[in-house]
Amino acid sequence: QVQLVESGGGLVQPGGSLRLSCAASGSIFSIYAMGWYRQAPGKQRALVAAITSGGSTRYGDFVKGRFTISRDNAKNTVYLQMNNLKPEDSAVYYCKGIMSGGDYWGQGTQVTVSS
Repeated sequence: QVQLVESGGGLVQPGGSLRLSCAASGSIFSIYAMGWYRQAPGKQRALVAAITSGGSTRYGDFVKGRFTISRDNAKNTVYLQMNNLKPEDSAVYYCKGIMSGGDYWGQGTQVTVSS
């Protein structure tokens, strides 16, 4: 079994920054890609950013250079640095791992951007 544990969410003022972390553990043989999705109330879950094992990245259109995804392969951990946060970035952020054993999701971490 594989577990993904997110951390780093919280309350931040508009224009502020947060760094999310997601650590994968368990029966991991190969990680093909890891990514972050978000879901706000009443909206569909959307891709925020993803990174492959080779380092290729992809971002949602709404990111517009504000977020950066990175990973530490030795630690099976992916990070999401979020800068210049806006109230519309408020959502539950989920980590996803695409691995040899299948796709796995974390439990989610709440990000709230409010003054």
